[in-house]
Amino acid sequence: MTSPAERYAASQRRAARVAEFPALEDFMLDVGFDLDDFQREACEVLERGNGVLVCAPTGAGKTVVGEFAVHLALRSGERKCFYTTPIKALSNQKYNDLVARYGADKVGLLTGDNAINGDAPVVVMTTEVLRNMLYSGSDQLRNLAYVVMDEVHYLADRFRGAVWEEVIIHLPASVTLVSLSATVSNYEEFADWLVTVRGKTEVVVSEHRPVPLWQHMLVGRRMFDLFHDADAARKHDVHPELLRYTREMDRRLDLTDRASSGWSGRGGRSRRWQPPPRAEVVERLERAGLLPAILFIFSRAACDAAVQQCLAAGLRLTGPDERAQIREIAQAKVASIPAEDLSVLGYWEWLDGLERGVAAHHAGMLPAFKEAVEECFVRGLVKAVFATETLALGINMPARCVVLERLVKFNGEAHVDLTPGEYTQLTGRAGRRGIDVEGHAVVLWSPDVDPRHVAGLASTRTYPLRSSFRPSYNMAVNLVGTVGADRSRALLESSFAQFQADRSVVGLARQVQRNEETMQTYAEDAACHHGDFEEYFAIRVAIADREKSLSRQGVQQRRSAAVAALEKLRIGDVIRVPNGKRAGLAVVLEPVTGGFGEPRPLVLTQDRWAGRVSPADFGGPVDVLARVRVPKNFNHRSPAARRDLAAQVSATGLDRHPDRRRRSRQAPGEDAEIALLKVRMREHPCHACPEREDHARWAERRHRLLRDTDALRDKVAGRTGSLARTFDQVCAVLTARGYLSADGEVTDAGRTLGRIWTEADLLVAECLRQGVWDGLAPEELAAAVSMVLYESRREGEDRASVPKGQVTAAVDACAKLWGEIAADEAEHGLSLTREPDPGFVWPMYRWARGEPLGRVLASGTQHDADMPAGDFVRWARQVLDLLGQLKEAGSASPSVKETARKAISAVNRGVLALQRGL
Repeated sequence: MTSPAERYAASQRRAARVAEFPALEDFMLDVGFDLDDFQREACEVLERGNGVLVCAPTGAGKTVVGEFAVHLALRSGERKCFYTTPIKALSNQKYNDLVARYGADKVGLLTGDNAINGDAPVVVMTTEVLRNMLYSGSDQLRNLAYVVMDEVHYLADRFRGAVWEEVIIHLPASVTLVSLSATVSNYEEFADWLVTVRGKTEVVVSEHRPVPLWQHMLVGRRMFDLFHDADAARKHDVHPELLRYTREMDRRLDLTDRASSGWSGRGGRSRRWQPPPRAEVVERLERAGLLPAILFIFSRAACDAAVQQCLAAGLRLTGPDERAQIREIAQAKVASIPAEDLSVLGYWEWLDGLERGVAAHHAGMLPAFKEAVEECFVRGLVKAVFATETLALGINMPARCVVLERLVKFNGEAHVDLTPGEYTQLTGRAGRRGIDVEGHAVVLWSPDVDPRHVAGLASTRTYPLRSSFRPSYNMAVNLVGTVGADRSRALLESSFAQFQADRSVVGLARQVQRNEETMQTYAEDAACHHGDFEEYFAIRVAIADREKSLSRQGVQQRRSAAVAALEKLRIGDVIRVPNGKRAGLAVVLEPVTGGFGEPRPLVLTQDRWAGRVSPADFGGPVDVLARVRVPKNFNHRSPAARRDLAAQVSATGLDRHPDRRRRSRQAPGEDAEIALLKVRMREHPCHACPEREDHARWAERRHRLLRDTDALRDKVAGRTGSLARTFDQVCAVLTARGYLSADGEVTDAGRTLGRIWTEADLLVAECLRQGVWDGLAPEELAAAVSMVLYESRREGEDRASVPKGQVTAAVDACAKLWGEIAADEAEHGLSLTREPDPGFVWPMYRWARGEPLGRVLASGTQHDADMPAGDFVRWARQVLDLLGQLKEAGSASPSVKETARKAISAVNRGVLALQRGL
């Protein structure tokens, strides 16, 4: 029990806090719960009038700080707050949250699809919308006091990250910035940059998870703790029982492999490990009380297959009341979709899984299906969701448990290991604040998953924020049009990308300086009283360089001679292998048959080894020493056949080793340039110095250090001002194509380009200027524009066919323009515009003509399956967005604008019309 004095002191502190932060006290009454220390600290920073960067784990409650900025704006009565999010789903969710608290009259929403009450004092929007406002000088920016950037770590995103930096750089100085980020390891660096571009900014960091996370591994049917206790977790010490059990499992698998390879007669490690069936994993989690769970599988098809496996196993995780609620939610989400489309989309199979409490969640699903899964999961109705990693970046959907089936994922180019940052982000979903006492992360064991590797991932907090900022054509014309070319360069130099590059340059420059001081010391130690030792050493270096050059030439010539000779060998030729383990005589069994790569004939040595030899086994030309007869159907795998033929080779009487004395007599004469350099070296005064080799050792150290220092200087030159150089190259392309004038002014065409917001901005602008899309019907225009947006999920897919007639002509003209742009970019050292992909032309054409969804999805470029409905909706929405830009584009002809309007009406139907609503 506290004393009266202590209670009085506490009340005094509370009163002082209320007096200092009255808005925060009002806000706390409004939210109805006590704030965590980091939330209170960040809100106090805001009330003092400073910007704030908040870094905290997923689910820690960072958004409370953003909501306090909203409260401050509304409390003042005349000021505005913009709340930005990276994706539309998050914007929609935050809009609904704020409307529930403050009322629809005070909150607006602006995304690519929706414009609701845009003049409200609080507006939720995607980050791109705010970027576009800043470039256009929108009136809606008037009285803007706060901007909340939720998920600001998105600025590391390869495709969209630049938008976050553009907003941060261009926001008026009077705006207070609230940056909410996941835990990143270089937050000090990011905060330092924010201070340079935004002024006073404070950092509030919380490593504390509101719900503790326990790490486990599931080995077969047994669940183990990854760490014995928190102290072991800090030291990365894996639980001894887990290590013992996994080693025993490895030993059993090795025994099984050896036994099976003995029976089959084949070597190698088959690793006959079968992971536990997914339905069993879910049942194991249910028995342990770990549902609801998100099971991350890094493949869309595998997520769908997992649901089917659970259904086939008869898994049911819901009761009658829950099933009724699930059906009600699902029916509400799909109410506007025609019945025939639902059957095409596999609605009834999907609903069967959903009602049993099992579902998939990935980008290939129809958004309405995904939204139903999300709502059912958040309400605790769906108990197991098989998801790709995109869920970890999406809306708030926490679970009691997160399961990782593998620690490897396909990144679009190759299969790569999960990084500690990705592992933290995925497992961050485990533990629901206010519901769960603790969260759980489970990794499924397999023979190639070492528990110590998992421990490293789980214990490492390295998630550095790396800028992906680079100048684009649209950015360049907007910058030049707004502030001029010179000021544009200064703005680019203030980006986080250049800040990071410059910081690395500082370290490199310091190293160069240290190297130069060391070289000076080496030069003093190498000084010779006989003469200029630096000059003398330069002659020695020249001799060594010339000898290396001649040696490389000799090696290349000898290799070329070996390649030519091996290509001419015939069956029965006896040759001598001079080097390596197989040195000795050999007979050719199978000559080179052409094809790619180096020649590798099959030979049998007199030691009875049969295999292929390569040019590396020979130091020069390969001479045919004799010939023996090789039986017609000779089987080199037969020991008896090998023995008999090897005896024939030995019977030739040839020496198995070459005549080394004869080879040494054929040494070529000395190179004339080397002879001249040696004469100069011997005549140099320093050559007679008795301490010559001591001096040479110091000079050699200086020479090596000079080489390293020159490489560092090249790095410094490459990084310093690199963004400004890229900007100049971009401007050069724009000037050459008429978007900027010779004196750096934005032309009419440039102003049009400045209002085109897409990755292929210059290609779209060129298609408009060249009339590529003139004279097309609405469905043809929708199909033709799709090729500048669409990108196949798999590289190397065959070029898709397109409808004949006008569409073919537009597709070919667009591809030709891209070729010209790509050539211009290559000339200026750029690679900004991706090659257009016609893979979505047929689906878009058929959809805009009013054909049924089933036929549309079947016309995608996938050979083995229909186009996933979610992919179709995503790309079709991008087409709608671009068509909306075309109908407003300044340089578009009146006919193209009118056709774009008609195309929007034709495309915006069925599943797409549904998705344009909230």
